[in-house]
Amino acid sequence: MVDAVIFDLDGVIVDSEPVWEEVRRAYVATHGGTWQPDTQRRLMGMSTGEWAEYLSGELGVRRTAEQVATEVVDEMAGRYETRVPVIDGADGVVRGIAARWPLGLASSSPTRLIAAALAATDLTGCFRTTLSTEQTERGKPAPDVYLAVAQRLGVDPARCAAIEDSSNGVRSAAAAGMRVVAVPHGAYPLDPDAQALAAVVLSSVGDLTPAVIDRLG
Repeated sequence: MVDAVIFDLDGVIVDSEPVWEEVRRAYVATHGGTWQPDTQRRLMGMSTGEWAEYLSGELGVRRTAEQVATEVVDEMAGRYETRVPVIDGADGVVRGIAARWPLGLASSSPTRLIAAALAATDLTGCFRTTLSTEQTERGKPAPDVYLAVAQRLGVDPARCAAIEDSSNGVRSAAAAGMRVVAVPHGAYPLDPDAQALAAVVLSSVGDLTPAVIDRLG
């Protein structure tokens, strides 16, 4: 039986992964770094501190990790002020699930971007609690953020369903002991090991109904 549902934000409610990739690619190029073939896959799920260290260190960006984090998030916030790329139908799906279960949000986005995205979609009130990996020791694929959200909800992680799009997100929720519904982005397919961890794989978030959650047991 599922007692609570915890959503990821990027790639599930907001189609922001391509925006993150565009912004960070341009930032790396501007500041003397070198984008690698596996960079985007590695970045998905990292906390702000983790990806800022990665850009500054491994990719050779000539800025400190603190500068990287501030400047990239400022650029993302500017993009969100112009347009938050909500996935078609995602807001309605969230409201439908919220009518049945308490909801949490476990996101790798910075707190300020979570707030902006939920305000733009009028979904703030649907979530009992929201948490950024900025506020946990480790980002995804570590389970920290999912365990913390379950604790805030007062629900056993084993009785939570998690809605994720990325391989690292699926790994994170599964490591927390949750049943995972994966909704992979077409441009960023799941790695085979992550796909095997998901209880259900959907082709779009529009396919996520209360019946899907009920079937998780």
